[in-house]
Amino acid sequence: MGEDLERLKQRVPLLQYLNRHQWTGHRVGTSPEFVGLCPLHEETHPSFYVNAQKSLFYCHGCRRGGDLIRFVELSHHFSFRESVAYLAEELAPTTQLLARAAGFYQLELHRHREGMDYLAQRGVHDAKLIAELGIGYARGGNLRAYLQGFGYSLERVLEAGLINPQGADTFCRRVIFPCRQQDHIVNLYGRSIGRAFPHRLLPRPKGGLFAWESVHEFRDIILVEGLFDLAVLWQAGFRNTTCANGTHLTPTQLAQLREDPDRCVYIAFDQDENQAGQNAANDLLQWLDKTVLNVRLVELPAGHDPNSYFTAGATGQDFAHLLQQAAPL
Repeated sequence: MGEDLERLKQRVPLLQYLNRHQWTGHRVGTSPEFVGLCPLHEETHPSFYVNAQKSLFYCHGCRRGGDLIRFVELSHHFSFRESVAYLAEELAPTTQLLARAAGFYQLELHRHREGMDYLAQRGVHDAKLIAELGIGYARGGNLRAYLQGFGYSLERVLEAGLINPQGADTFCRRVIFPCRQQDHIVNLYGRSIGRAFPHRLLPRPKGGLFAWESVHEFRDIILVEGLFDLAVLWQAGFRNTTCANGTHLTPTQLAQLREDPDRCVYIAFDQDENQAGQNAANDLLQWLDKTVLNVRLVELPAGHDPNSYFTAGATGQDFAHLLQQAAPL
């Protein structure tokens, strides 16, 4: 593992990475050091130093420093593991491969009626929304041959997690949602339409909050567990809805929520019989309250999540009423 990390850092020198991401540094005399404004905090006097020879940085303003992986951790609010995966993408973009797979699944959705039937069953029927979200369908058994037609080797498809070691498709009889981050597909979520385990993500970071690039512009944000919850809410006009793909938020997702201290976050998690959704919502409420954010818990009817609430006949006006009733913590 250590050798792999060193090779990764050697292939992406810190100064090269910073320049690629619009950092401007000026050489300090004839030394291997460069100085510029710190990208980790606001400042007017340059105090961010980069040693190009050692590939290390240190800021005298915020007193933080380290190597390339540490810089990615700090600048993106990533964990160590997420930072390594992010840098690996810089070298061999799996996102391109995932985009090919997602495009194929979108075509398959219109070739196999069972995928569209399942969407209708879950209350998702707006054709423009289905196209906007990039929803597709994995019949199973045919992705590998399709990708090989674009020159992707068996090993590359296996490494991306799209097939298992036995060569079978990871997604089989599943409706697919691509998960994007900064316009790149970073993961795929598959919802089983059969008897298999309902939820499946590829074994890679799930990225930030869903559609954050557009949702973050809203002052009031609705946070839901699942992508079908998000789909029906967007369909009903609640475009300020985002999704964490589960009840456990990553450090990246939590950091996104607290970007704006004036933001109001409405948590609309599942009202499960086993209290799992409610417990997760209460835990998140307590954590967000510590960040001084305005947080409110949406009380859905017992046994419902936003998706089942709408498929049971609720309207956008009904959900708006629940938002109005949501009490602050």
